[in-house]
Amino acid sequence: MTIRPQVEPLLAQIPGEIEQFTADGAYDGDPTFAALATRNPDIAVVIPPRASSAPPIDPGTDALRRDVHVHAVAALGRLGWREVTGYGRCSLVETTLGRYKALIGPRLRTRHDAARRTEAAVGAVSYRVRYFTSTASPA
Repeated sequence: MTIRPQVEPLLAQIPGEIEQFTADGAYDGDPTFAALATRNPDIAVVIPPRASSAPPIDPGTDALRRDVHVHAVAALGRLGWREVTGYGRCSLVETTLGRYKALIGPRLRTRHDAARRTEAAVGAVSYRVRYFTSTASPA
């Protein structure tokens, strides 16, 4: 299975410049890195290397971006790498989406687009109200 056909259409949907591409380990591979390099070789790529990845013996000055991550994981450990690269932000986003889905359910119930937009907006507002009232400290 190749992931590159999935990455290129996703990148095409983003009209502006991409500064950083963050994805899970399923995207760790040459097809993803090639698609990103085609879009812009300066995109910062944050993809955790697979646990079975072995760092090259001498990365040298022409080390692939993936090899740099493999070396960082070997040197810092996985948690240290997550902290340095900011990969932990993905967990925060996933947690937020999980809370939102728990509030409104895993799917929209209405059938028409206008009603779905309204349902999603009401769910978002109710999430914000519940989240901010539960995290606010008394003044």
